Amino acid sequence: MELLRQFIDLFLHLDQHLSQIISDYGTWTYVILFLIIFVETGVVVMPFLPGDSLLFAAGAFAATGVLNVWVLLVLLFIAAFLGDTLNYLIGDYFGPKVFKRDYRFLKKEYLLKTQGFYEKHGGKTIIFARFIPIIRTFAPFVAGVGTMKYSKFLSYNIIGGLLWVVGFVVAGFVFGNIPAVKSNFSLVIFGIILISIIPPIIEIVKQKMAPKGQ
Repeated sequence: MELLRQFIDLFLHLDQHLSQIISDYGTWTYVILFLIIFVETGVVVMPFLPGDSLLFAAGAFAATGVLNVWVLLVLLFIAAFLGDTLNYLIGDYFGPKVFKRDYRFLKKEYLLKTQGFYEKHGGKTIIFARFIPIIRTFAPFVAGVGTMKYSKFLSYNIIGGLLWVVGFVVAGFVFGNIPAVKSNFSLVIFGIILISIIPPIIEIVKQKMAPKGQ
């Protein structure tokens, strides 16, 4: 429960935490932000780190002059790109080995379905997943497990990373210091998180309501 409370506090008071990091570490803040984005996108067991909200908050602080927006854009794009690349390579290396035998929850048929899914929707999935917490962390791993061609994954990784990082950092830079946003920053961050999880919730509801056999 204490860990959960800390996670909630981190998300809802991200502006305060980031302000403290900037105050304590100065230029090293760029390294810390880089590592958070890299780990959130690149380590499949760490999907709960802040992503969208952190990019927005960083952009908002850049607008005040304490961070350089161009350095943020370049550095965090590289972090996002490398993170997805690492996740893909981990999936590519370990995935096929896991599915060599049938297990209770890991069966060959799941791998075949994954391969088919990425053949049909791979590019769209990699790009859209950037904007969905948790799924963002698993999508490149599953792409690697499904043996999606790296050349195809690479182009969508670049497009998705650019859209995600530039979109949220610029949004924070432009809107983060508007008085109404600044005075309700925690609510804005909560709103970003809520909007981000709506698509998978809708998809789950659709699947639950779909007639059996479809």
